[in-house]
Amino acid sequence: MEYLWWGLTILLFVISFVGIVYPIIPSVVAIWGGFVVYQFLINPNELSLWFWISMVILSAVLIAADLIANSYFVKKNGGSKTSEKIAAIATIIGSFVFPPFGIILVPFLAVLVTVYILHKDAMKATKIGFATIIGFLGGSVAKILIQLLMIVWFIFTVIY
Repeated sequence: MEYLWWGLTILLFVISFVGIVYPIIPSVVAIWGGFVVYQFLINPNELSLWFWISMVILSAVLIAADLIANSYFVKKNGGSKTSEKIAAIATIIGSFVFPPFGIILVPFLAVLVTVYILHKDAMKATKIGFATIIGFLGGSVAKILIQLLMIVWFIFTVIY
């Protein structure tokens, strides 16, 4: 039975990375699912309070990293709250419409069209559209690194 629980834990960790490409899948929940399976079904005495506190902090950083990266790049390049919201909605839609490329193309096009309609400035619209892509990619890299840190920390905690 332990092999089944380990398989589920690993599957949840893999699903957390799928959540980077499909934002509808909550990466943090998947990682925590792996931790919980281990804690309650494999070895309830292994993970310390320090581990859980650290994972709560890293989870908050993981969620914030994505939001901050997207906001930063869009705002830095002249985007508005409207373009940020459009990018967020388009990212979710794009992940289903044309995966995996839709996650980049659909937000870019949505922001490009929205900013052009609002400002009638093709250069500004293009600049903010590309900032949306850079923000998404920056947030994704940050999420990958933080998720890897969390999983590696878990592995070291379990091994040592």
